[in-house]
Amino acid sequence: MVPTKLRVAVIGAGAAGLCAARHILASSETFAPPVVFESSDRLGGTWIYTEEKEDATGRIIHSSMYRDLRTNLPKESMAFPDFPFDPSLPSFLHHSDVLAYLDSYAEQSGVCDHIRFQWQVEEVRPIQRDSGSLDAWEITATVQHPESTQQVTEHFDAIMVCTGHYTVPFIPPIPGLDTFQGRLLHSHSYRYPEPFANQSVVLVGAGPSGVDLALQLSNVAAQVVLSHKRQHVCGLPKDVIQVPPLLKVEQKTVVFTDGSKMPADVLILCTGYKYSFPFLDLAQLGLQETDYGVGPLYQHLLPPQHPSLFLIGLCQQICPFPHFYCQVLFALAVLSGRCALPSVTDMEAEVQRQLGLHLKNGGLARYFLKMREQQWSYMEDLAHLAGFPPVPPTVQQIYEDTHASRLCNVSTYRSRNYRLLGPSAWELVQDGVRIA
Repeated sequence: MVPTKLRVAVIGAGAAGLCAARHILASSETFAPPVVFESSDRLGGTWIYTEEKEDATGRIIHSSMYRDLRTNLPKESMAFPDFPFDPSLPSFLHHSDVLAYLDSYAEQSGVCDHIRFQWQVEEVRPIQRDSGSLDAWEITATVQHPESTQQVTEHFDAIMVCTGHYTVPFIPPIPGLDTFQGRLLHSHSYRYPEPFANQSVVLVGAGPSGVDLALQLSNVAAQVVLSHKRQHVCGLPKDVIQVPPLLKVEQKTVVFTDGSKMPADVLILCTGYKYSFPFLDLAQLGLQETDYGVGPLYQHLLPPQHPSLFLIGLCQQICPFPHFYCQVLFALAVLSGRCALPSVTDMEAEVQRQLGLHLKNGGLARYFLKMREQQWSYMEDLAHLAGFPPVPPTVQQIYEDTHASRLCNVSTYRSRNYRLLGPSAWELVQDGVRIA
C-alpha cells in the first residue's frame, strides 16, 4: 500500500509562504502539492506597494510599504540561499526589485499554480487523530467571487502560518495621545513625503522606519524631530532634531521625558507592530499572549502540544529570507519524520529555559524574539537538527558589515555595493571595480 502524501496548507503568499510552498513542491515524494491561501489578489505580502488604506472588502491593507523604500539589507545577504538576486542589480534595492524577485522565485518553482488568491482564512482548528500521530487540521476560509462570497472547509495534515507581523500597528499608551489636534498616524499608513511639506513632524521611534522617514521627510518638512531612547543616530541630516522619548501629548504640543516641549503639526508613530492571528484559538493550542508575542513556541516555531502547526517568521532583527528558509526546511524535516522532536514536556521546558537565560542576561521579556547576533547560531542549529546545509558564511559577514556601516552613517551606507566571490568570500565594489 502506497502511503498517503501529507497535505500542507500555507497561509500567506509573502516571502515566507512562497518559500514554504517552493520546498513542499520540491519534496513531492512526501508531500502533496501545497494549498496556499492568500487574502489579497497577488503574491508578495509586505513587498506589495499600494496607496490604498483598505482593500475592496474593507479589510486593512496588509502591507506597510512606502513609495521610496529601499532595502536596509544588501541583496547578497538578503536572498534565499538557493535563489540569488540578479547580480547586475545594486546591493540595496528598491522595493519593486524585491517584489519582482519574489515573482520570479514563485514562477520558476511552480508555486503560482497552487495559490488561491482572495481566500481569507477565518479559522484553523486541530482535529485529534490516533494516539502517537500528529494532529490533523480543519481550515475554514472565505473566497471572494465577483458577485458573492463562499465559505469552504477543508482538511490538512499540517499548517504553515506565514502571515508576517507588519500589519497591525502597535500604538503605545502615550498620555494625551487622543487629545492631539494635529495629524496622527502610524508608519503603517505612511506612503510618501509630499503631504507633509512645510509642516512640523515628530517621529516617535528610531527603528528602521523611524530613521528612514526622518531621511525622507527632512527634504520637505519645515522641521523633523526624531524622538527615541537609543543612542544618537549618526548620519541624519543636520536639520533633523533628535530628542528623548515622548512623555505626553498636549493638544498641538508634545512633551519629552527631559521636560522639553515642541509644537507639532504631525505625529507619526514608528512604534512597531503587534502579532495577530485572528484565525487561531490560542488557548486551544496550548498558547497564550505573552510580553513578547505568542508562546510557548519550540524553536520559536511550533506549539509543543500541536507540533504540525508552524508559525514561520515571528522572530525580529533577523536576515529574513535565509531565516524563513531554515525554518521551513526544519518544519518539513519534522513533518517527514527525519527530525524527531522532544516530548511535549521537554519542548515546553526548553522554551522556559531559553526565556530564563534571556532574562538572566539582562534582556527584557518583550524582546525575547529579537534575535540580533543569536540568529546565526539559531539557523545553524536548525540546519544541524534537520540535516540540511547551513547558510553560507557570507550572509552573516555581509549582514554584519552592513550593520557596522549603518551605525556609522545612516545616510550613506546604502551606497555600498558587494560582490560575492564564493560561500565565504566577498568584496566591496564600485562601478564594477574592487575597492575593499
